[in-house]
Amino acid sequence: MRGGGWARSRILGLTLFAAAIFTFGLTVHSGYLLGMAVLIALHALVALGLGLLMGWAGQISLGHAGFYGLGAYASAILTTRFGLNPWLALVLGAVGTGLIAFAVGKPTLRLRGHYLAMGTLGLGLIIWTVFNQAATWTEGPSGIRDIPVLSLGGLALDNDQRFYWLIWPVVLVAVMLAGNLINSRMGRALRALGENEGAAAAAGVDVARAKLGVFTLSAVLASIAGSFYAHYVTFVNPSPFGFALSIQLMTMVVVGGEMTVWGPLVGAGVLTVLHQVLAISAQRIPAMEGLEVVAYGAVLVIFLLFRPQGLVAPLRRRGAPPRAAEPPAPRADEVVGEAS
Repeated sequence: MRGGGWARSRILGLTLFAAAIFTFGLTVHSGYLLGMAVLIALHALVALGLGLLMGWAGQISLGHAGFYGLGAYASAILTTRFGLNPWLALVLGAVGTGLIAFAVGKPTLRLRGHYLAMGTLGLGLIIWTVFNQAATWTEGPSGIRDIPVLSLGGLALDNDQRFYWLIWPVVLVAVMLAGNLINSRMGRALRALGENEGAAAAAGVDVARAKLGVFTLSAVLASIAGSFYAHYVTFVNPSPFGFALSIQLMTMVVVGGEMTVWGPLVGAGVLTVLHQVLAISAQRIPAMEGLEVVAYGAVLVIFLLFRPQGLVAPLRRRGAPPRAAEPPAPRADEVVGEAS
């Protein structure tokens, strides 16, 4: 009964989320607000994957802005230089980014703690440097222009309202899939890994495989979001995909709540709005220009010190059954046989 109540609560949450998307899209006609909602959705896709990696598997990444940029540049190059269909470019970009994440994740994920953070930071900086220096393909700091827009059934998604009706249903599907993953056998193995890597390994969890799998999945989600971004703004250059965005994405996960599906979405909303406020303030007060990383760092420290569970965790406790009534707690001894 309790498990059924938990499932009904999850279905109710998805239904309310879908209703909110539908209502906002029908009632809001401001291009600025719709554009803000699109940016929140794009960041939410990346933060959702990063939340799976950080919150459930317990692995930190400071390089996800690089994967976001790989998706954007893959779509930009494949469509402008080779004339590929934008949807095919999106798929190929996701596959390519997944392969890169798989290749670099094998050695990188052997690191732990601060070493893993520095390793992923270095990876993000390498990708960003390639965007700047490989001018033959990326046009360097000048960027790639005239990227074609996406279209559905001959309808070009060339304005904020049309793109809104594409990106938010994609986010809804991603949330549903993430929820299914978390409550699957793989999800229970990830939770055991996040609690105690050594104990999870002793209990039979293939730690290396689990970490590499969720790392690759999170990179693919970031790449898909990056492709959507490229076809939305029709222009990409290296500046949006630097260290500041990686910090912003990590802060989104922490602010919303690491071990929740909805937390990264809430964090994406809060931090995207904060970014817009800081950008407007920098235009009016030149001395504030370049303070985004400082602001994100301050928010991150405040939440880690005073509200490490994030904004969504209290709501999750109210809307879900007691901890013991949820799917098996992620103790290593309970994963024996599940992930082997």
